[in-house]
Amino acid sequence: MLAEGYEKLTTELKALRAERPQIVDAIEEARAHGDLSENAEYHAAKERQGQVEAQIADLEDKTSRAQIIDPTTLSGDRVVFGATVTVLDDEDKPLTYQIVGQPEADAKQGRISYDSPLARALIGKSVGDEVEVTVPSGDRFYLIDKVKFV
Repeated sequence: MLAEGYEKLTTELKALRAERPQIVDAIEEARAHGDLSENAEYHAAKERQGQVEAQIADLEDKTSRAQIIDPTTLSGDRVVFGATVTVLDDEDKPLTYQIVGQPEADAKQGRISYDSPLARALIGKSVGDEVEVTVPSGDRFYLIDKVKFV
């Protein structure tokens, strides 16, 4: 993943870890209200605790396995992870995408996951290559116009 994606995950992880003591306090307060079998506050706090712990475990797993890539250290005309690729569609309209990790993907910002159909078709190709991508609306063809590492 890119450095900014890693930073986003670690920030989210810190926030969830900071929430742990608040959840424990909420459980203790709800316990003090008496009968736990009919105590909605207790059950809600326990459910939130389970959600937070699952999210923490997931984020810890992702951050521990992360390999941080700096695209500015890469070069060449082949499409690889971290590359910013400009393709031309059937109408010669330029579209620009950066290939990133799953947590960083945001199609509205032009960042697509490396395992998306378009990214899988682009990776390994060079400037001037044509790629075919199968999407639900049918096959699309793109011509790789530029590859940048920014």
